[in-house]
Amino acid sequence: MQEHYDEFFEEVFTEMEEKYGEVEEMNVCDNLGDHLVGNVYVKFRREEDAEKAVIDLNNRWFNGQPIHAELSPVTDFREACCRQYEMGECTRGGFCNFMHLKPISRELRRELYGRRRKKHRSRSRSRERRSRSRDRGRGGGGGGGGGGGGRERDR
Repeated sequence: MQEHYDEFFEEVFTEMEEKYGEVEEMNVCDNLGDHLVGNVYVKFRREEDAEKAVIDLNNRWFNGQPIHAELSPVTDFREACCRQYEMGECTRGGFCNFMHLKPISRELRRELYGRRRKKHRSRSRSRERRSRSRDRGRGGGGGGGGGGGGRERDR
C-alpha cells in the first residue's frame, strides 16, 4: 500500500515541479470527511507558479473526477494538522476535522526534498561567489530578490 502511495506522491510532485515550478511542500490528507477527503496541498516557492497551476489544473481530471484547484491564503498548515494523529492517538479517526497527513516513505522524502536542497546549496554558493567577486571588483553589490510568498493549491 505504501509503495502505491509513494508512486502517486512522486508522480504528482514531479509533475508539479516540471510544469509549474519549485514545490516547497506537498501534503495529502488521509481523512475521510467530505471537506478533506482526497485533498492535496502543494506549496510552491513562487506565488506565480501556484497561480499558473490553479488555472491549468482546473481544466484537468484525475481518476475520473474533475480537479478543483484553488489558492489558499494559508501558508502554514501546521495549525490545521491533528496533533493527536501525529502522536498516533486520534480518537476521532478518519472523520476528524483536523488534517491527518499521509506520510511518504523516508527514502522518497530524501529523494524528492534532498535533491532540491543540494540544488539550492550549490546555487546559493555560486551566487555567493559571484556576489563576493562583484563586491571586490566594484566596491559594493546590489541585493538579491527573494522568492514570492508561497501559496497552497489543493486538488
